[in-house]
Amino acid sequence: MMDLILWRHAEAEEAEDGTDDLTRALTPRGEKQAARMAAWLDRQLPEGLRVLASPARRTEQTADALGRKFKMRAELLPGGTPEDLLELAQWPRARGAVLIVGHQPVLGQTIAPLLGFQAQECAVRKGAVWWLRQRQRLDESQTVLMAVQSPEFI
Repeated sequence: MMDLILWRHAEAEEAEDGTDDLTRALTPRGEKQAARMAAWLDRQLPEGLRVLASPARRTEQTADALGRKFKMRAELLPGGTPEDLLELAQWPRARGAVLIVGHQPVLGQTIAPLLGFQAQECAVRKGAVWWLRQRQRLDESQTVLMAVQSPEFI
């Protein structure tokens, strides 16, 4: 059994002309979103969890709110692919759980086919978590949606 927990970064400053997208920081509202979601996650997350984050400032700040060690990985930067994300997570081969802090649209592009959606991607709100589990049932591999949580509803 493996858990793949996908956390979209919280609300960030708007991109300004000439500004590097990777340096955009969380807004005060985004900092509150990240803190609320981190508190919820901290109560739910299993021991031995791996945490990986995009090196963009807004994802680093979101991951920091959790207060756990994490590794920043370039494969999770904007423009990455679902294939890169799943390979980095070792989905579904690994055991245990991995939390990935990343960006849209790649999070939604990863979730949609895993859950059998007709659309090529699904919407993931800023600061929200989608928790997926890979399990075996009667010699069949299944992906189960365990939780979707938005910081506005905690």
